[in-house]
Amino acid sequence: MAVRAEGTPNPNAIKFTTDKLIFQGTNSISVMPGNTSEHEIMNDLMKLEGVDNVFGYQNFITVNKSFDAQWDEVTPRVKEVFEKHGY
Repeated sequence: MAVRAEGTPNPNAIKFTTDKLIFQGTNSISVMPGNTSEHEIMNDLMKLEGVDNVFGYQNFITVNKSFDAQWDEVTPRVKEVFEKHGY
């Protein structure tokens, strides 16, 4: 499965989409600094240096980076987390 990274109107956010369902149902999942989720992929993403918060729904997760982080450093680590979880 490939993970596709797409820019968003927010330069500090990238949407990572898979062909596989990540989250069941119609509820979205957000994890802010200091919080955890029942979804380990979200917790693993929040542990990455440079990640500020994450938002997920069905087959995508939008990752917001901290202001001083660089996407060329964050994106490969985000993709590694997706791969670790089978996406």
